[in-house]
Amino acid sequence: MASPPPSPPLPSPPSPSADPFVRRPWHELPVVLAELIRPRIDGIVAEMGEAIRAEVPAYRRPLDSAVGRDLTAAIRRALWQFTELIENPDGAQDHHSGHFRHLGRIEFLGGRSADGIQAAFRVGARVGSRRYVEIVQEAELPPQIVVPLHEAVLVHISALSNEAVKGFAAARHRSEGELRRARRALADRLLDPTREGREGRDGRAPVEGELAALGPLAERARWPLPAAVACVLVRGTGRLPVPGADDALLSVTRGGDTVLLVPDPETGGLLDRLRAAAKGRAAAVGPAVAPPSAWLSLQCARLALDHRAPGDDAVFVSADADLARLHLLRGAPIGRLLGHRVLGVFDGLPEGRAARLAETLDALLTSWGRSAPEVARALGIHPQTARRRLRRLEELFGDRLGDPAFRFEALVALRTRALDAGPPKGDS
Repeated sequence: MASPPPSPPLPSPPSPSADPFVRRPWHELPVVLAELIRPRIDGIVAEMGEAIRAEVPAYRRPLDSAVGRDLTAAIRRALWQFTELIENPDGAQDHHSGHFRHLGRIEFLGGRSADGIQAAFRVGARVGSRRYVEIVQEAELPPQIVVPLHEAVLVHISALSNEAVKGFAAARHRSEGELRRARRALADRLLDPTREGREGRDGRAPVEGELAALGPLAERARWPLPAAVACVLVRGTGRLPVPGADDALLSVTRGGDTVLLVPDPETGGLLDRLRAAAKGRAAAVGPAVAPPSAWLSLQCARLALDHRAPGDDAVFVSADADLARLHLLRGAPIGRLLGHRVLGVFDGLPEGRAARLAETLDALLTSWGRSAPEVARALGIHPQTARRRLRRLEELFGDRLGDPAFRFEALVALRTRALDAGPPKGDS
């Protein structure tokens, strides 16, 4: 089934007990370095923030904005954690890790990317590494600590970046799951023909009220309600990829079939792309209807697919051009009852004669002038033969042939009979 397009892959989060600081180069750093860094934290925070805002477009926001405040707070926490690691390399870091996972969640909810997060950490690491080395040189600490210092910065920034990406991935996975559920719920609601209040007193769907009721669910599903929708029914439940159209389609499974709801099917070429994607599979498209009547489009598509021509196992059937037949198919059991009541006079006749009189009645009911020559032309028979049959129909039905109600019922009964009747037998 069709679904929202896959997002770029993110690293799989390790188990909560995994230690992000497996390598601990802080053991090789003097504790005094932490004491030297702390008084300079405010200046380093400002320098890192300025560099990140200059080099990473997603963070080019005023410092007093929500993004600016979050950025400053994250940098400050990272620097304080770095000094804590110098003083106690084996100390617990869960409180910091949780903060940076939360930061990743905020970044996702703010519409920023995981790439942006990682870029910001890289810029911060570069600035921090340079400033730490300057502090080592100013304090005339042993130059050999510069190598483990650089390694400590890289390990630290990699661990923080990973925690933030884990938070970002968790938020995105949750959001995508919620989106899938909302889209499925919207599709189920549109395709539900039994929902209370769907039909108005005049038998028509109360479109305006129904659209208003659907609005909040459509918003959660990120599927703006279109002016019209058509249902495509595809045999089988395997995924049906439609390039560039996954976001536009709602997709659910019904039994062994896939149902796709196509917005505005008569514009934009989306239906043509779907037809190409379904090539080789049996499929049918229902008529375009208002969204609250999507269930009706599905019923038409299912009837068209279930009653397609024998041997058409891999075709794309359009139900729109065959609605009258589909209507009769839907009500065929009632149509047969009507046939027994209206056409019962044929039951006592020989099968061939009954069939010929039935086709003559059909020609008469659909003719303009109801004359023997017109009926003869329609059936390809001699006018005298037509007159003989018409006299017989008058004997059987009498004045009812002129009754509009009877004519309508008889035509419905004849059309229903034609759905499953074989060709007439005998010849005249």
